[in-house]
Amino acid sequence: MKRGGDLAVTVLAGIIALPLGLLIALLIRATMGGPVIFRQTRTGRHGREFDILKFRTMRDRQYEDEPDAPRITRLGALLRKSSLDELPQLWNVLRGDMGVIGPRPTLPEQVVHYSTRQRGRLAVRPGLTGWAQVRGRNSITWPERIELDLWYIEHHSLALDLRILALTVKVLLRPAGITAAGGVNPGFPAPTQPTAEPASRIVLPRQATATAPRLAPEELRG
Repeated sequence: MKRGGDLAVTVLAGIIALPLGLLIALLIRATMGGPVIFRQTRTGRHGREFDILKFRTMRDRQYEDEPDAPRITRLGALLRKSSLDELPQLWNVLRGDMGVIGPRPTLPEQVVHYSTRQRGRLAVRPGLTGWAQVRGRNSITWPERIELDLWYIEHHSLALDLRILALTVKVLLRPAGITAAGGVNPGFPAPTQPTAEPASRIVLPRQATATAPRLAPEELRG
């Protein structure tokens, strides 16, 4: 039933968004050249990897060590702020890689650091939007985001999905949490040493307690 709802919402959204998507593609082509679509491997349901699609927001490097921030074009910044760069993911939903609502798909190199409990996040299809997205997005730590996603999986219902959709509209109209403090999203905190999985529920930390190498802006966005 959820899959049927995903398809219905995606087809309706696709019909409405198609003219806008074509305009964005033409603008990207005119300002940055090709390719128009940015592809990246993400981990989906049950650990299956797939290519997530986004509109390209960064120009090519002019030299090998050029920083990433200057490569974000004016158009790219606008697409990111409005989340319009995510429109191509409607195709991911049609393909069955993703659903409309669920945890945002993460990079394989992040998933390998999941604890046994955190791997429960892979029990459902990743989504275009989700509980963690409307509760803070990139302004909260990875452990907090994962806990919110696990809570959603345990309590998901039609009423909760409708609430998330309503909150998503609010977030799109008043964008917040697109990047963390300082404008750079933190990488997934890799554990410094193996630890036993606690039997009790993990308490949400207020600050990340470990750090990991930072990835490029295109790679870190949800």
